[in-house]
Amino acid sequence: MIKRVALIVMDSLGVGALPDAERYGDKGADTLGHIAREYSDLSIPNLRKLGFGNIQGAAGGRFAVDAPLGAFGKLKEISRGKDTITGHWEIAGLYTEVPFKTYPEGFPGEFIEKFQNAIGREVLGNCAASGTVIIEELGPEHEATGKPIVYTSADSVFQIAANIDVIPLKELYRICEIAREMLTGDWACGRVIARPYVLKEDGTRERTPDRRDYAVSPPEPTMLDHVAAAGKETYAIGKIRDIFNGQGISKWVHTDDNMDGVDKTIQALRQDFEGLIFTNLVDFDSKYGHRRDPIGYGKAIEALDARLPEIMGAMKESDVLILCADHGNDPVHSGWDHTREHVPVVLFGDGIKAGADLGVRDSFADIGASICEMLGAERTAVGTSFLDKIQAR
Repeated sequence: MIKRVALIVMDSLGVGALPDAERYGDKGADTLGHIAREYSDLSIPNLRKLGFGNIQGAAGGRFAVDAPLGAFGKLKEISRGKDTITGHWEIAGLYTEVPFKTYPEGFPGEFIEKFQNAIGREVLGNCAASGTVIIEELGPEHEATGKPIVYTSADSVFQIAANIDVIPLKELYRICEIAREMLTGDWACGRVIARPYVLKEDGTRERTPDRRDYAVSPPEPTMLDHVAAAGKETYAIGKIRDIFNGQGISKWVHTDDNMDGVDKTIQALRQDFEGLIFTNLVDFDSKYGHRRDPIGYGKAIEALDARLPEIMGAMKESDVLILCADHGNDPVHSGWDHTREHVPVVLFGDGIKAGADLGVRDSFADIGASICEMLGAERTAVGTSFLDKIQAR
């Protein structure tokens, strides 16, 4: 009997373009495949053992093995969009029909004027930009004037960057909270993100791990709500709490980076409770995908791979481990934004049939539907459980 599920989102690790990728400017995108091409020494022995390389089309079959220990497959996205919230919400059983509003030309002047009045400061930027690039470009002016840097991307995000020696963290969070309250209605926006940074001795600027996301709440109950309603614990690790605005979450912890996320997932597995551990490993996306660094991305995958034996060793007999992603972020693709891709799913545990091939599933939401069935919770409104196909008899 399955009593607990550890769901780890390898943020942005897509496995090939979706059929409609061209509509999003992402024809030919393949996050894993292009990383494996650019980083020819990519070594992922533990992911391979679980069946990650056996997923249909994953890196051209380069990492396939004869007898995988886990079940495996890939999923399509039915929601409109390719952003973090849309992907996570669909995993958890929500279909987003109307994409979150984006601001490729920057936010409306009327909004910026009202926002400046509300925070008592003028702002810099207000354009679509790479976060690491814009803090180098506008950092000196920000540090001289105290004006926060605001920018966006292809996602529905309003990002506010500040040197924490100029605008302390508490004040930056307050400014973000004001923005969150204002960005509704005609100015609707999926997330407001605090992007604190420091000025290093060598003159470069480095973002700190104190990022905070302020998201809209899910419009309907998700997998988290259903698991919590079944009397089980919902333990969020990393930015999961922010993505769901705390809805359906009974316990949460912040993470500094991928390895901290792995550490805290292992700590949660070693505790005695029934329910869901839901972890996001954000570095793949934020440090390597958006920065178009396939070598760094590959090494980050290897770092997770090296920790898998620890994760698996911390599991109880009634636990199931699920690895997936929420969208792509092909570091070889043009620009610096997410890519519209299939996402992988790999499952492991005593209750999972080794070598079960799920093929290509119709929705990310099949993950949430399966988790709800595993944990005896009400099914999500969207998604079809695949438990009958992967459960050990």
